[in-house]
Amino acid sequence: MKIAFFDYPWTVAEPPTVGSLCLYSYQMGRYLARSHEVIFYGSKAPQHQELEYYEEGILYRRIPKSFIDRLLEPLNLLDNWQISNPQRPIFASRLYYLGYYLQIARDIQLQQCDVVHMHLVSQFVPLIRAFNPKAKIVLHMNTEWLTQLDSVMIERQIKQVDLVIGCSDYVTNKIHKSFPKIKCQTIFNGVDVNIFSPNTKNNQIKANKIKQLLFIGRISPEKGVHILLKAFNKVILNYPNVQLKIIGPENAILPWGMMNREDPNVLKLTPFYKENYGSQLRKIISANAVNSVFFVGTVENFKLIEHYEQSDIFIFPSVWNEPFGIPIIEAMAMELPVIATYSGAFPELVQQRKTGFLVERNDPDALAEAILCLLEDENLSKAMGKAGRQRAVEKFSWDRLSESLFDRYKQI
Repeated sequence: MKIAFFDYPWTVAEPPTVGSLCLYSYQMGRYLARSHEVIFYGSKAPQHQELEYYEEGILYRRIPKSFIDRLLEPLNLLDNWQISNPQRPIFASRLYYLGYYLQIARDIQLQQCDVVHMHLVSQFVPLIRAFNPKAKIVLHMNTEWLTQLDSVMIERQIKQVDLVIGCSDYVTNKIHKSFPKIKCQTIFNGVDVNIFSPNTKNNQIKANKIKQLLFIGRISPEKGVHILLKAFNKVILNYPNVQLKIIGPENAILPWGMMNREDPNVLKLTPFYKENYGSQLRKIISANAVNSVFFVGTVENFKLIEHYEQSDIFIFPSVWNEPFGIPIIEAMAMELPVIATYSGAFPELVQQRKTGFLVERNDPDALAEAILCLLEDENLSKAMGKAGRQRAVEKFSWDRLSESLFDRYKQI
């Protein structure tokens, strides 16, 4: 079987070092490449000398930026400026990096791929189908866009898809409800449980040190970092021997137009889009907490492990409905108890009072209470961490998920 993967046009055609956008394609590709031909399409970065690159059984095909994309790129600003129709935004238009996807469609035709596994860009399903009438097309959704955008437009785009994969039951069930004729199944995102594995020696050292709280993700309003900081201001008054580490890029704010503005919790984020979010966050930190909060910035994937190892509690306080949450399952694999919100897919990942705590969105008081509970109960914290590790191995390991994905390919 010959399988092609592709993500967004800013996904570079090489093994990922930062972020999780193309991690799924990379990890699944590694598994499938053991017995099949795998091609990964991505952009050509300035440092790339060749248009092809081969590693771990995966052929990386690098797509250079086209003239038409350079010409149309300013249209993306219409979404940022909230000028475009929120039901038919530019990022869902066929003009969105048309040149990039046209090159991919043509190359897949030349490669004669059996399966085309594409992420998010439903508007280009007809284009891929036009050039590849015999290929099986799998559309992978890590967002709610299929059910947030104009349903007539979406139904027209996805009618030629052979399978839609949702990254969680939260996403899949919404697609089923909106498009009952479309075949849609859930395959979770995953974690390498061999790499993300607790270090017993480090866990013994942690016992006598300052307690470490950890957040990993984009520093963007919907992730709820402002709620975390408000909660931390309360925590440090009752438990001074604690620090908070915030890891992630501050220049990766999710555009306002890409969120579900019918959600009242999302609407509360409006003020954070009126000025720099990072500056607003630093104003929230109290005088008592200012020396105990650390903005680390972007960290490469393989270096995240040491930050998990140094931490005692992982916190993911999302305000919007998260479609998944890869840092949560990474933390669980590292035997960290998790505190998250009742947000989208999070209840599918975190078992309440078994692998961690779930609190209401936009509630810094409830978040602070959960943090203090784990800080003050070492036995509970360790028990939740061990239960989380077991759950990560059983439900979210890449090997298990890759087998499920290949089974879906065979079914179609």
